[in-house]
Amino acid sequence: MDIITEQDIRGEPLIGRTVAVVGFGSQGRAHALNLMDSGVDVVVGLRPESLSRSKAELDGVRVQDIPAAVEASDIVALMIPDERMSEVFSSAIGPFLRQGATLLFAHGFAIRYRMIAPPAGVDIVMVAPMGPGMRLREQFLEGSGLPALFAVERDATGHARRTALEYAKAVGCGKVAIFETTFTDETEIDLFAEQAVLVGGVAELIEAGYETLVEAGYSPELAYMECLYELDLTANLIRRFGLSGMRDRVSKAALYGGLTRGGRVVGPSAREGMRAILAEIRDDSFAEELLKDGRDGGPELQRRLKEKEEGPIERTADVLRRHAHEG
Repeated sequence: MDIITEQDIRGEPLIGRTVAVVGFGSQGRAHALNLMDSGVDVVVGLRPESLSRSKAELDGVRVQDIPAAVEASDIVALMIPDERMSEVFSSAIGPFLRQGATLLFAHGFAIRYRMIAPPAGVDIVMVAPMGPGMRLREQFLEGSGLPALFAVERDATGHARRTALEYAKAVGCGKVAIFETTFTDETEIDLFAEQAVLVGGVAELIEAGYETLVEAGYSPELAYMECLYELDLTANLIRRFGLSGMRDRVSKAALYGGLTRGGRVVGPSAREGMRAILAEIRDDSFAEELLKDGRDGGPELQRRLKEKEEGPIERTADVLRRHAHEG
C-alpha cells in the first residue's frame, strides 16, 4: 500500500473553494479549525437551536444554518453522528447541494449501509483521521498530525481524488501518512477494531483481569492500578515501537509470561468470537441493530452502559479519584 504525504500533494490546498463543516462536535471542531488555520474558507453549518453555535463563534468560525452553509459551499464535510445522518441529510443537506459539489465523510458508515442517497452529479469522498478530533487538533497545533484514510466512492467531476487529498493535507494528516482505501473497507475494519479490540475487547479484558484478582482476595486498588492504570504505559510503548519493540522493552518475566500465557486468554474461542463480530458487520446486522436502538431512544445502549457504570471496577475508580482529588 502506497503512503502519501503532503510532499506528494503540490500547492496550497483547496484554493478558491469554500468548505461547509456540518456539525461542531469533536471531529467537526478539529476539522473546521485546522482547515481555517490552513487558509481554507470555512463555514460551519448548525441547526438554529444547536448548543454548539456559541462555541463555534467563540472559536472565530463563521456559522450559518445548515441549508445556507451547504448552498454556499463547494465541499460539504459531514461531521454528524451516524444515527442522525439520514434525517439531517434528507431535510437540510441533499436538497441544497450544488451540482459538482463534493460530499466528504470522516467515516464510511452512512454510505456503506446506504443510509443516504446523494444526488447524481456530486463527488463522494472520505477523509478519516485515525484518532479522535481532540488529538487531531492537538497534533496540528504542535506542527504534526494524525495518519488518515481516504477514499473515493464517486468521481462525478474528475477531481474527487485530488479534492480528498487536498482536504487531508489541510487538516494536517499529510504531515504523517495518508492511505487509500474504500468506504466499505474503512467502515468494516473500523467497526471491527472498535468492537473486538479498542473499545469492547480491551475494556472486557481489563474488567476480567481486575475481577479475577479481586475474587482471589487481592486489593481492589492494586488490581485496578495493575490492570487498568498501567495499560497506558504498555499502549504507549506499542504505539511508539510496535509489538516487537514493546517486547524488547519489558522485563524478562513479563516477556516470558506474556508469550507463554497470553494465548490462553485470546485463544480459539476468542478468535471465533471475533469472526462472528466481523460477520455481523459485513452482513449489515450490526448496523441494523444499532440504528434500531437509536430510533427507539437507545434503551439497549443505556441498559448496558448503566450496568457497566455500576460495576465493581468503577467503584474502585471512584475511590482512587476521590483520593487523588483530596490529596
